Amino acid sequence: MELNADLHIHSKFAMATSPDLSPETILAGCTTKGLDVVATGDALHPVWRKMWEPFLENDAGVVVIPQTEVEDERRVHHVILMETLEQFDELQKRLTPYCSHLETAGRPHVYASGETLAAAVHELGGYIGPAHAFTPWTSLFAAFEKPSDCYLSEKFDFCELGLSADSSYGAGIAEFAGVPFLTNSDAHSQYPTKLGREFNRISVQKKTARGVLDAVMSGNITLNAGFFPEEGKYNRTACTRCYVQFSYEEAEANKWKCPDCKGRIKLGVRERAFAMSSIPETKRPPYLKMIPLGDVIARVLGVSSPNTKKAKALYAAFIERFGNEITVLLEAPEAEMAEVSQGVASAVVSMREGRVLLFPGGGGKYGGFAFP
Repeated sequence: MELNADLHIHSKFAMATSPDLSPETILAGCTTKGLDVVATGDALHPVWRKMWEPFLENDAGVVVIPQTEVEDERRVHHVILMETLEQFDELQKRLTPYCSHLETAGRPHVYASGETLAAAVHELGGYIGPAHAFTPWTSLFAAFEKPSDCYLSEKFDFCELGLSADSSYGAGIAEFAGVPFLTNSDAHSQYPTKLGREFNRISVQKKTARGVLDAVMSGNITLNAGFFPEEGKYNRTACTRCYVQFSYEEAEANKWKCPDCKGRIKLGVRERAFAMSSIPETKRPPYLKMIPLGDVIARVLGVSSPNTKKAKALYAAFIERFGNEITVLLEAPEAEMAEVSQGVASAVVSMREGRVLLFPGGGGKYGGFAFP
């Protein structure tokens, strides 16, 4: 069977997250979104683990995967997945010598190397890989030229692409050959514009945490779905002050200093990824570039936010008709969507077919989009 999975989120104990985050609100968000599998987020936090215990089996039928994100001594972020909360209880004990705030921070800064972290995770039967690997801050490629420079003698089990990259960005990097790519939301709230904004479709033998993890590690991912990379705020090489974009050659010629405002020029994710590519692109599952339904509706209605009364009413009408957001974005027939809103139906079909006008981001400024 195929399941939609978001394998990286956060709790209310992490920085800049919604105070309304709870297992109950996350599971309700999964139902609205159409997620069959969700990560706990922040599973090194003892209170958050305790909060999840009654919901590992839940009325929503959602498979819960214990998960956390940590920052290592080089400020590289890692996603960790395990089968049980008890494994995270033990991992917390093992990491305590490297971190003084494991009991208070949702996403802790652990003063250990990527190799040390990976060894501890693997000894407990868990899995680890770089989080949002291509972003220019707090990521694998912000600190290292290749994954093995970070993990050394330990393997990494997957690579999370992040919101600013799609599969093509990593498919030509030699050390990623045979490594599963994950597309996760890194959500800081339970709202449908955040939760599941990127997800994986996974073919599993058993609808259990073990079944999901086995499927991921076996590469049984049938679809990656996520943002158009151009929407990312560091997709293109640009000035971090005035956001003027440059080619790599222009940035080099200007010694990475903006000739207009004298701000710092930041290397874009796109240029960085393709510069590291050294082999023919490896075969990957289809990558569906999508925009959250709330954002589509807001754009079609010409309102400022998906949270306006008008946008929320139309969103609710689509969910009532089709059951969940992912069904609308991927599968609902255009004619049936048009019975709810012709404008949204046309926009969703344009998105499915890649007919979207994109205005790439860079230097810290998000990109934009428009429908033809």
